[in-house]
Amino acid sequence: MYPDVVDLRSFYAQPIGVVARRLIGRAIRARLPDVTGLSVLGIGYATPYLGVFREECERALAFMPGAQGVTRWPSAAPTLAALVDECEMPLPNATIDRVVAVHLLEMTPTAEDVLKEVWRILAPGGRLVCVVPNRGSVWARAEGTPFGHGRPFSRGQLTALLREALFTPVGWGEALYVPPVPRNWFLRTAVAWERAGSAFSLPFAGVHVVEATKQVYKPVAVRKRARLRMLEPVMAPQAVGG
Repeated sequence: MYPDVVDLRSFYAQPIGVVARRLIGRAIRARLPDVTGLSVLGIGYATPYLGVFREECERALAFMPGAQGVTRWPSAAPTLAALVDECEMPLPNATIDRVVAVHLLEMTPTAEDVLKEVWRILAPGGRLVCVVPNRGSVWARAEGTPFGHGRPFSRGQLTALLREALFTPVGWGEALYVPPVPRNWFLRTAVAWERAGSAFSLPFAGVHVVEATKQVYKPVAVRKRARLRMLEPVMAPQAVGG
């Protein structure tokens, strides 16, 4: 079930949300270092992470699911956000170059259908970056944050889901090694936690950040040829007598 957009906006206004935004934003940026001249779409509640791309890309849009609600984005310019059915997005086929999905896959009961719709709107060679809670992290159990709601994923589960929807994972990252302790003095250690976790590849990061590419050709199962039964020739009986 999707959290309410008001709760999401409130979380990102708090100190712990500001830290989460900064750390996850770095991981997303590492996967999308250059979007010059490209179209970028954020799905779910991705607006905290789209600002860095808005002045660089050719166009940026934010789609928010109907069950979640929508908020104005950006706040000081004509709105680029819309409320949509995430399984039937109002875009033609193959029109978006990059998609950033945050607070989406773990919340929707139809994750595979959502990914198939993302596949439809992505251009050939398009990339999808997903941020999802890590099943083995403390953040996945922290109900005071949006990462503690919905279905968290292991890396294997996320890989299987993406492949089922015809995406190939091509890069992985993690973020939020710092525990979700909403104390200002503790949050000041977040960068140190992040550096240590990344350096030693620790398994308890709060979120997976996976980059996947669209498979252009759908694999088709090879049908076995029916084996033909070999028949021996039947000799015509010889006439009796002359």
